[in-house]
Amino acid sequence: MTAVPLQPPRRLVDLTLDGEPVRAPEGATLLDACRAAGKDIPTLCQGDTLTPKNACRVCVVEVEGARTLAPACSRRVEPGMEVRTDTERARHSRKAVLELLASSVDLSTTPRAAEWIEAYGAEPDRFGPDAARVDEEPKVDNDLYVRDYDKCVLCYKCVDACGEQWQNTFAIAVAGRGFDARISTEHDAPLTDSACVYCGNCIEVCPTGALSFRSEFDMRAAGTWDESAQTRTTTVCAYCGVGCNLTLHVQDNEIVKVTSPHDNPVTHGNLCIKGRFGYQHVQNRD
Repeated sequence: MTAVPLQPPRRLVDLTLDGEPVRAPEGATLLDACRAAGKDIPTLCQGDTLTPKNACRVCVVEVEGARTLAPACSRRVEPGMEVRTDTERARHSRKAVLELLASSVDLSTTPRAAEWIEAYGAEPDRFGPDAARVDEEPKVDNDLYVRDYDKCVLCYKCVDACGEQWQNTFAIAVAGRGFDARISTEHDAPLTDSACVYCGNCIEVCPTGALSFRSEFDMRAAGTWDESAQTRTTTVCAYCGVGCNLTLHVQDNEIVKVTSPHDNPVTHGNLCIKGRFGYQHVQNRD
């Protein structure tokens, strides 16, 4: 086994969060510092395995001396910073963003979205029945996963995971402009005719359920999907010798989907088609 070289310790930066002095490692983001201090900052587009895209703007905080609100997911800590996370200005901005998102897309499968909407007093219905909505039918063009862009908030995490940050397949990108912007394959071709290699790494990072396992999609449609009844078991993929870790999600003694631990030094949450979708043989009882 190759030894992992020890890294030099990171210097600590002194700053102030909501009037309280805190220390954070140099290079950490404000979101990192807030979480370490036990502050709950909402975010949709931040991912622990991807470079921040600053897309959703739900995590904005107020920095003393700054003209605009700062996205906590990408703004780095600086010595002497004075940061306020729960000001009226920040709360109003988060409320507006949540209202605009919830009025245009389906956030029903977005973790904590309903909680944040209530916490910030957001009223998506205030725009009235004529508010523009995405209203796209799910794209079911393969047996492995479903693309339901009616739930997409254009966080770009799937594009980054498919592109230069991880897979380097570049099967998907943003097409269109303005409200017509969509995540799409080249020329909007079916997934089966695209460059997709079905690694499913886009599903791993999707924060809203716009991308999901076909098994999950079918079970949700049938009303049988129940995460509270699922167990999670982490094991090692047996397809090759790389050593990728798999987390098997099991419901009623059936594997319903597979994820991978983001803190695993081998995969960082990423898998290939065999690791992500090649589990059917385990429960084939024919």
